[in-house]
Amino acid sequence: MTNLLLMAGVFLFSFVVGYFLISRIPTLLHTPLMSMTNAISAVTILGVLILFSVSSTRTEQIIGSVAFIMASFNLVGGFAITDRMLRLFKKKGVANND
Repeated sequence: MTNLLLMAGVFLFSFVVGYFLISRIPTLLHTPLMSMTNAISAVTILGVLILFSVSSTRTEQIIGSVAFIMASFNLVGGFAITDRMLRLFKKKGVANND
């Protein structure tokens, strides 16, 4: 129970600090910020995989599954949005190697 309270406290603290930091970022830095959140989501996914490699309680497995789903959604969506934004800066008529 103590571990669950500690994890919830860290999550709440991270949420508040992240909210205040991200709300002060200028829109010019959106793409680099999106790349950073993709990296954070990748670390979250690795943490969940490590959690699933050891024995854990049902509650920890459920919380880990929710974290995995949310981080995966953020990771895939972030790459899709970043790719779409970068395509806006390509010149028309230039051969694309995709």
